[in-house]
Amino acid sequence: MSCRMIKPLLVATICAAICGCAQVDDDRIPAMPVSINLTDQGMWNVYGVSGTGMSRRFVKELGEPSGFHYSEATYTGFGGVLLFGGIDPFDGTTDIPLAYDLACPVECRRDVRVYIDAENRLEAVCPECGSRYNVMTGGGAPVYGKARSLNYGLTRYQCLRSESGGYMIRD
Repeated sequence: MSCRMIKPLLVATICAAICGCAQVDDDRIPAMPVSINLTDQGMWNVYGVSGTGMSRRFVKELGEPSGFHYSEATYTGFGGVLLFGGIDPFDGTTDIPLAYDLACPVECRRDVRVYIDAENRLEAVCPECGSRYNVMTGGGAPVYGKARSLNYGLTRYQCLRSESGGYMIRD
C-alpha cells in the first residue's frame, strides 16, 4: 500500500473512532479521584511512557509501578490508571500520553483490571468478560465482547503537560 493511501486510511479510521465514541458510555465505574504527579521531566522519564504503544500501570494499593513514591496526594481512580502512549485522534500526532481507568466497565469491580494485549498492543482486554477496548486511537471505546454490545467504554483521564517537561494525570 502506498503512502498516499495510508494517510487517508488513517484519517478515516480516526474519524470513525471519534464518531463512534460519541455514544459510548464511559461513566460506568464509580467516580474516584485521580492525581498522579509526573510533572518533573526526570519523573516522566522514569515512570511515564516514551513512545506509541508503551504502557504503564499505576495502582496505589498494589504499589505499582515498583519504586514509584506514592504520596498522600496521589490517587489512582477506581481500579488504577493505565497510562498509554497513543495517537491524538484529532490530528494524528503520535506519542501522546493517554490515561484510562483500569477497571472494566462491564464488571465494574476494582479488582478486575484490563491489561494490554501482548499480541495486539492497540487494545486493552478484560480478563473476566473478554471485552476489548481501543486504547491507541479510540479513546477507550469498546471493540469486542459484552462491552461492545452494551457500548461501555473505559473511563478516560486527562494528561496535562507541565512546564518542566512531564505530565500530571488527573480526573
